Amino acid sequence: MTSMIRSDALQCERIVRRHARTFTLASYFLPAKKRRAAFAFYAFCREADDIVDTAGTGDRKVVARKLQAYRRELVEALEARPRGPVFREVLWAVREFSIPGDMMFELLDGVARDLEPASYETWDDLERYCEGVASTVGVMCAHVFGVPGGPRQHDIAIGHARTLGVAMQLTNILRDVGEDARNGRCYLPSEELKRFSIDREEVLGSQTLAGDPRWNRLMTFEIARARALYENALPGISMLSEDSQRCAAACAIGYAAILDALEHINYDSVSTRASVGTFARIGILWDAWRFKGRIQSA
Repeated sequence: MTSMIRSDALQCERIVRRHARTFTLASYFLPAKKRRAAFAFYAFCREADDIVDTAGTGDRKVVARKLQAYRRELVEALEARPRGPVFREVLWAVREFSIPGDMMFELLDGVARDLEPASYETWDDLERYCEGVASTVGVMCAHVFGVPGGPRQHDIAIGHARTLGVAMQLTNILRDVGEDARNGRCYLPSEELKRFSIDREEVLGSQTLAGDPRWNRLMTFEIARARALYENALPGISMLSEDSQRCAAACAIGYAAILDALEHINYDSVSTRASVGTFARIGILWDAWRFKGRIQSA
């Protein structure tokens, strides 16, 4: 039994290491038990994403059936009948940290929206999507990280976690414009594209949009919104358990650094993908370490 548990945990860790460099580095700030639970939930979310990501190239009905089967596996896991290493780890984490199961179903509802071509009319529409696919992850992490204090403190911290999730998902969207376009998706709100005189079809089909002054103005606007969201979420980090604050800070700082990388490539997320370099990642870890110190001395 012990060897199976270790094997299951390692499988989730491998998924995280393969897909999430920033979170992998941030996780070293966590105690072992919390790191194991965070890896379990990340692996669960990653596998759901991987199912839906095939919708752009495969039969959407087949993908929908796979996602429905994945939902059934989650139901079975929460009923103490887990199948496979990820769901066994999820069941352990849910029990260990009292994670509300509805968060995971909310995430599956969110990613299911990607089975159809993405189209959002307003920021409010896009924000609801971000809440479904990313704020849910923030809430799960907040439960794992821990929030000392009473119910009011907990509710406030969860609200900040939701905001951070939206900030991170918006950052993903801004970074992955070209990749999403190749899969027939444009997440940017139509209302805001029109405000900057950009047609949705240009985003989906133009490789010369990057460098266009209209695109630069739109990206400047969206990056400013993302930074404001990070700023609004920041107080929630100091509300977490002390042994988890540095991890949360590293995640927030690391993702916010992608916005700097977007500016560095002149907003060209159409033909390339912004990334944070190795030295910058080291700087992120240092900033996260100092972040906790600032909280304690405040």
